[in-house]
Amino acid sequence: MNGIDTGILVIGSGIAGLTFALRVAEHADVVLVTKKASLDSNTNYAQGGIAAVVDSADSFADHVHDTLQAGAGLCHLDRVDTLVQSGPQAVADLVDWGVRFSESGGRLALGREGGHSHARIVHSQDKTGSAIEDALDRAVTNHERIQLLEDHMVLSLQVECLDGLRRCVGAWVLDVKSNALLPVRARATMLAAGGSAAIYCHTTNPAIATGDGVALAYRAGATVANMEFIQFHPTALYPAEEHAFLISEALRGEGAVLRNWNGDAFMGAYDRRKDLAPRDIVARAVHSEMRRSGKDHVWLDATGIAAQHLDARFPAILEGCRAKGVDARQEPIPVVPAAHYVCGGVWTDVDGRTSLPGLFAAGECACTGVHGANRLASNSLLEAVVFAERAASRMIWELPFVPAPSSDSWTHPDDLSGSLADGLARLRSDLRQLMWERLGIIRTVAEMRAGAVRLHEMRRDWSSLCGAAPRSKDGARWAEASELLNMLDVAGLVIRCALWRRESRGLHYVTDFPYKDNECFLRDSFVIPTD
Repeated sequence: MNGIDTGILVIGSGIAGLTFALRVAEHADVVLVTKKASLDSNTNYAQGGIAAVVDSADSFADHVHDTLQAGAGLCHLDRVDTLVQSGPQAVADLVDWGVRFSESGGRLALGREGGHSHARIVHSQDKTGSAIEDALDRAVTNHERIQLLEDHMVLSLQVECLDGLRRCVGAWVLDVKSNALLPVRARATMLAAGGSAAIYCHTTNPAIATGDGVALAYRAGATVANMEFIQFHPTALYPAEEHAFLISEALRGEGAVLRNWNGDAFMGAYDRRKDLAPRDIVARAVHSEMRRSGKDHVWLDATGIAAQHLDARFPAILEGCRAKGVDARQEPIPVVPAAHYVCGGVWTDVDGRTSLPGLFAAGECACTGVHGANRLASNSLLEAVVFAERAASRMIWELPFVPAPSSDSWTHPDDLSGSLADGLARLRSDLRQLMWERLGIIRTVAEMRAGAVRLHEMRRDWSSLCGAAPRSKDGARWAEASELLNMLDVAGLVIRCALWRRESRGLHYVTDFPYKDNECFLRDSFVIPTD
């Protein structure tokens, strides 16, 4: 069968996928598949930075404590320890790959964000994600053992029985431009396909964050966990369009203050940490103030920060606000919450292994156990680097013992194909509105149940449009249908986990159950596929 044979397949080209590819390419040939244009990823849009203990006034114990506090009891301590203690080396590795972080007085400049007891955010002004992506992209492009396939979308993972054990042996990949479908056979596969927040109508994520990694893994038989914990960033620029412009939490770390329509600084009424409280608390406070006032947004006031400092530290934010007619140096910024990050995902061990042999996961599509019920600000880029590198080490060690996959059991994924129609865009829009209304910052059991019923109807509508599997002469339309299937499946996992957790914890706040229930729910919400 025609296709590509490689040692390792990497799906996704954010910080986790690129870091992993660079590490394993020293030992094996790598095919890196990405459906995006070169810089269209959540990594690229990350403004704040990477949390790491690199200052002598800080400590591993404090970073661990801050992470556990934000995670509301669901963080796995051993994994948090691994994350935090690996932080300084992760920063050093990024510097070695060419990332240039901001400095002050010849040392790394450190910012502070909500939930952190120290200034420990290593950054490159307010464009840290872009700086990291640029450097890693260059390193990957120049690596002779990495084959990069851009504008390619993975439609399904391939699983076969090897020595009586189900194992992931690669994937079916669509070349969106040529509409060619090809098998990529690999001895091991890394899922680093990014986030899922584009299932919401207002999100800071790019449109490609459609939960592909989680959906692909779940349909292949891998365990998923904690999908109810959707982090809403409290400060997206109003009006929040389909891809909302993020106003980094680092701005509050430098002294910006949230104010209501009366001009009052309101965060002190919700938490003793005021504007530096963890994101779940701040997002609910903003939601409460908006509901109380009947207004569409609140204000983020940065006018107390010296204009010269704003210019030097936050040039991208100032420019983004200026494009919308707001001079953040002279007037408060209108802000609203927007879906930002999914703390759940494909369950992995500390070395990135999923429950499906041969399949690893890292980055936002993975659930490593470090974030618990609410991610501490700027731990995401750190998690991506640390666990991608650990997964690379594990995969390199295992690879010599893994048999090469055969092509005999590969069946074309579009054998049962239907016809596509123009209803895809409408269905996608309806899904995103449904998730915003039924699975938002504040939830009720009745709303979630109604959402589950409507989602079942939407899944049926998708089948009517696309048949058992989508196929089209237009590669972009085929990819669109496959993305929508992934979004529907991920939305179903979010609702399923949310209905199971009958308490309020971290990012999951249910008015019917406003308190934590440690006796019944101090545990992860696993969804284990059945054959």
